[in-house]
Amino acid sequence: MKSITRDGSKWVPEYLAAIDEKICIGCGRCFKVCSRGVMHLHGVDDAGEILGICDGEDDDFDGELNRMVMVVDHAGRCIGCGACGRVCPKNCQTHVAADQIAA
Repeated sequence: MKSITRDGSKWVPEYLAAIDEKICIGCGRCFKVCSRGVMHLHGVDDAGEILGICDGEDDDFDGELNRMVMVVDHAGRCIGCGACGRVCPKNCQTHVAADQIAA
């Protein structure tokens, strides 16, 4: 699937497919630039298990919170703009070109 920009240039959207939670530092930069709510911060315990969405209200998951990572929880909302990948300091995201995704 190729798109055309306003000036007629060809462009292929690249959709956010995954975030490597072992590399992600949970800084939230990608979340802040995403206008579509594609990802959210989730808590992780000492064993590396995802605890759930961190809603910012002193949620420590009964003392089990070790760190936070970003998780793609609404991939279908992604428009393929790539803003999240450009602001990620760890380059932990995987994007897939629209023409590589099955309909």
